[in-house]
Amino acid sequence: MNFSVAPDHPSLPGHFPGHPVVPGVVVLDRVIDAIETRHGPLGALRLPQVKFMQPLLPGETARVVLEGEPPRWRFQVLRDDLLLASGEVLAVEAPTTEGAGA
Repeated sequence: MNFSVAPDHPSLPGHFPGHPVVPGVVVLDRVIDAIETRHGPLGALRLPQVKFMQPLLPGETARVVLEGEPPRWRFQVLRDDLLLASGEVLAVEAPTTEGAGA
């Protein structure tokens, strides 16, 4: 899945004044969007491992590459062939209340 973040995105002011960089949380949101596009809504998630190697600038196009199947995926975020971020997403089952005392 390809994506870019517009220069007027609401997360950019203050991150960083004069030299805007797309916040990591916005990049991770696009990773989750890519997973949910393939597998539907996921519910609670864990991100046991995430590394950011290079910044993504507003207006640049990046690509999410996924490996794996539910409940665990490895991802890479690339700009052309340059690795921007990588990590792992784990879907967490919601706890059940069955058998709980009243």
